[in-house]
This record gives sequence, C-alpha cells and structure tokens, in this order.
Amino acid sequence: MAKRSVWSDNRFWQRSAAWVTGFAAVLLIWLTFDTSAQISMGTDADLKNGVTKRVPGPTVINYKITYEMDTKRGHEIPVIGEKELFFGRDDYSEEEAGALLHLGKLGSQVKNCMDCHTLLGNGAYYAPDLTKAWLDPAWGPEGSLQAMTGKETKEEAMAEFLQHPSQYPTHERMMPNLGITAEEAKGLVSFLKHMSSIDTNGFPRNFGKIQGAVHGK
Repeated sequence: MAKRSVWSDNRFWQRSAAWVTGFAAVLLIWLTFDTSAQISMGTDADLKNGVTKRVPGPTVINYKITYEMDTKRGHEIPVIGEKELFFGRDDYSEEEAGALLHLGKLGSQVKNCMDCHTLLGNGAYYAPDLTKAWLDPAWGPEGSLQAMTGKETKEEAMAEFLQHPSQYPTHERMMPNLGITAEEAKGLVSFLKHMSSIDTNGFPRNFGKIQGAVHGK
C-alpha cells in the first residue's frame, strides 16, 4: 500500500483546524478581558492619587491636560497636571462631572457631529478631527479662535463658538448653526476635554506636529 502524504490526509487538516480554532477562541477571550481592563473608566480617587488610567474618570475636567512626547512609546500622550478652573470651577464632583460628560456625549449624537467630524476614530473627514480638539492651541489664550470670540478662557470660547458658529467663520467648510444651547455647549466642551485626556496610542497621528499642540500650549 502506497504511503500517503500528511498534506493529503483529511484527519490531519481536521485536527489542525480544531487546534487553530481552539487557540483563536482562547486568544480572543484573553484579549477581550485585557481590553476591558484597558478601556474601563477611572475614578476621582485615581486622579487624586496620581494613578494613570487610559480612560480617566469624569473629574479630569478639574485638571490641566497637556500632550507630551513619550520617547519610549514614540508618540505624544495626554498628561494630567495640576487643578485648573473649568467654567469657573475646579471642584466638580464625580456625579456632576459625569452628568456633564453624559450630556455632551448625548449632544454629540443628537447633533450628528460624526456626520462631519471624527471622534476617537469614528466619523467623517469633512471637518476637523475632534479627538484632541481641547488641546488645539488655536483655542488657547494666544490662539486666534479664542481671540475671535472675545472670551477670556478656552472653554468659554469653545462654548460660544458652538452656540453661534455662523458668527465666527473659521474655515471654508463652515459649521452650521445646530441650535446648541448654553448648557448643551457646556456639556459638549466637557466631553471634548475628557476625550482629549484619553490615551489613544497617539491617535490622531502627528496631531502635535501638525497642530502645534504638544504641551497643550
């Protein structure tokens, strides 16, 4: 009887397929648990104790956020610094901050921001990526956008623009007036600030180099 090659043996392929499928299933389960731990939101206690979470707690809006190069990782990462005023306060409780972020997240969905913008890798590329918009120096004390609105702080300038975008033409593709209220604007700015604190592994790529946002200036 002629000796059959292992490569033509159906049992070999069946067993190989079973082993590969089993290994892939175990790997997928492990990656699911590992990812869940990575993306779980931190707490106010973490921030107060200097514990770095990939997704900081809601009260990160009480702190200064900068964007600095990590030479080991090869890209910029968010760095949470000292307390800073945000709409006149730096003592938002976890409940208050969480409510603001929830309002902002719902607002971004209701107003269909992703029809034009990209948030955390999802959305369109018609308008600027908003993932690190809070860090854009154009909204800073020396930035053109803050100066245009006449507001004294970054958050007030961003909120003013969101409420009256047609009054402040910033781009050929002007943002439409979406009827955003003052409270909704506050929630959206809170959402943008929190989103800028999330460690997204350097996404969007080269943001610091393109926008000049390194160190959150």
